[in-house]
Amino acid sequence: MLLWSRSARRWVWLAFAIVFGAIVLAPLAILVLAGFARSWNGVLPTQFTTGHLRDAVAGDQLASLIVSLQTAAIAGLLAVVAGSWAALAVPAAPRWLRRVVDSLLHLPVAVPSVVVGLGLLVAFSQRPLLLNGTRWIVLIAHAVLVVAFAYSTVSAAVTRADPAYAEVAASLGARPARVLWRVRLPMLLPAIGAAANLSIALSMGEVGATIMVYPPDWRTVPVTIFTLTDRGNAFDAAADTLLLLAASLVALTIIGRLTRGHAAHR
Repeated sequence: MLLWSRSARRWVWLAFAIVFGAIVLAPLAILVLAGFARSWNGVLPTQFTTGHLRDAVAGDQLASLIVSLQTAAIAGLLAVVAGSWAALAVPAAPRWLRRVVDSLLHLPVAVPSVVVGLGLLVAFSQRPLLLNGTRWIVLIAHAVLVVAFAYSTVSAAVTRADPAYAEVAASLGARPARVLWRVRLPMLLPAIGAAANLSIALSMGEVGATIMVYPPDWRTVPVTIFTLTDRGNAFDAAADTLLLLAASLVALTIIGRLTRGHAAHR
């Protein structure tokens, strides 16, 4: 009952602002300052430059950004297709099979990403599936890691969806494929869009499994950031991080607009 008073709400908002500022805003502010810092010998940078950002959009660092975007797009697409298909198919399976499939799809979330990377490295280092040293093992690693989130997002929407619409369409003579394409998928489109956004965001920031399996010609931005930081180039790493954040926001905004536009058209 204390929170219903105006003073109590103010104290709660003040506490939230302090915690949010210390945990979220302050690190982002430090990151922005580091991305533009030429030298930092005190509490704040003493000199600023745009050279780190220019380096981030040129040469190998730009190539890493392109690799990250390609990896996120392909792995996100694979995860959304597989996760959506599983979310639609699992409810019709026997109960024991539903439990098994649900556990398997969520297994990558239950273990560290480096375990997934090491497992893929061992599994695909021998013929007939020799993928070690190729970009394909990176794409598989990202898809495996994000498919659980895509499946969970779409599965929750399938559970909440009213089956009456599909039943009415079927009773009017619509084939199962038409019911799926014209009724069920449009109803699930917001969840599928959310799953795509989540999958791409997670793929853009993934580093644990990637650093285990990536070849020299397919290095993502998080791996580049890790490498720069390990070499002591913190300012260059901060600039790459800002570029990664900007690219992720642009990609997520585009997907969100496309999803909302398609849903409105439907």
